[in-house]
Amino acid sequence: MNGFDIHRSAAVARKEVMHIMRDPFTLVLVMGLPVLLVVFFGFAIDFDVKNLKLAVYDRDNSRVSRQLVSVFDSSGYFIPSAVSSPSRAITGLDSDKFSAALLIEPGFGRDVGRGALARAQFVADGTDNSKAMAVLGYLPGISEAALRKFGGVTRSDPVPLKARYMYNAELNSRWFVIPGLAVIIIGLLSILMTALTVAREWENGSMELLLSTPLKPAEIIAGKIAPYVVLILGGVLFVNLVARFGFGVPFRGGIPLFLGGTLLFIVSALSQGIVISVVTRQQQLAMQLSMISGLLPSLLLSGFIFPIESMPVFFRYFTMILSPRWFMEIARGITIRGAGAADLAVPLLALAALSAALLAAAFKKFKRDLEP
Repeated sequence: MNGFDIHRSAAVARKEVMHIMRDPFTLVLVMGLPVLLVVFFGFAIDFDVKNLKLAVYDRDNSRVSRQLVSVFDSSGYFIPSAVSSPSRAITGLDSDKFSAALLIEPGFGRDVGRGALARAQFVADGTDNSKAMAVLGYLPGISEAALRKFGGVTRSDPVPLKARYMYNAELNSRWFVIPGLAVIIIGLLSILMTALTVAREWENGSMELLLSTPLKPAEIIAGKIAPYVVLILGGVLFVNLVARFGFGVPFRGGIPLFLGGTLLFIVSALSQGIVISVVTRQQQLAMQLSMISGLLPSLLLSGFIFPIESMPVFFRYFTMILSPRWFMEIARGITIRGAGAADLAVPLLALAALSAALLAAAFKKFKRDLEP
């Protein structure tokens, strides 16, 4: 009776499984919701900037200037639309009708034909700096394509550089988005499941029955967590199948390593949910705290959207206490790069330390007395 008894913990787990089986909504929530959200947001979230409306003012109206416009059109990034004056182009930028403007003055085709320096002005809306930087990044490639299309026009650089993208040669943003999106959804769902389940028992009074038995807090917590670990692992499997066969996201790493990292992350998230439920003991408050602590930090500070390296120093260190930040590195590293254990030693160790700390906090907060 003094130590941890796995049989007593298994009895709690069986009780939790019976609750889950009597509530099909929980099964649907854990197994189906992650897949549904990944599919929905996987199509909705796309970091590739495309279909930008481009105002074109072409005073030259030559074969060469029309070829330049056609290069912008065929790039897939811009949708050209002719305007009658530069002022209309700028007015379109002011009213958000256009995202950029291309202004071609007379003599552009003549200068290109005789090998002289030909100029065309490109004006971009800088309201959204991330979109503006992406638009400016397209220009060198469009310029090269235009030179080839003009025919016989070449440009010799003193130091020619050729870029090669490893692991994601096409720069498909969905390969980057889908694994990160799965981390956010699985983490939030894990926190919510345990937070709401245990808080419901506090509200219903059934937790008092458990606390009146010889069961230890560690045995109760282990029994509560174990069924949800299995359920959420099933959800992770379905999410990865959808990512692989639905979105074409590769899986280049080892399955055992990915499974180990996933288990550490799930345990940390479930433990966080236990801590929230013990502190609040109310479902409504537990849900609110779960959403605040599980969604916003994971979404904004895990590297899902914003690179951690670009954050201020304080936030770069603050992200170290967030388990989604480390699992984000593990998930993307294994699926896209095929990283091994040595490559992911730091995030794996950090995730293991956070999981242990959250479990210890859950054990400490889970008191056997009936008073909050």
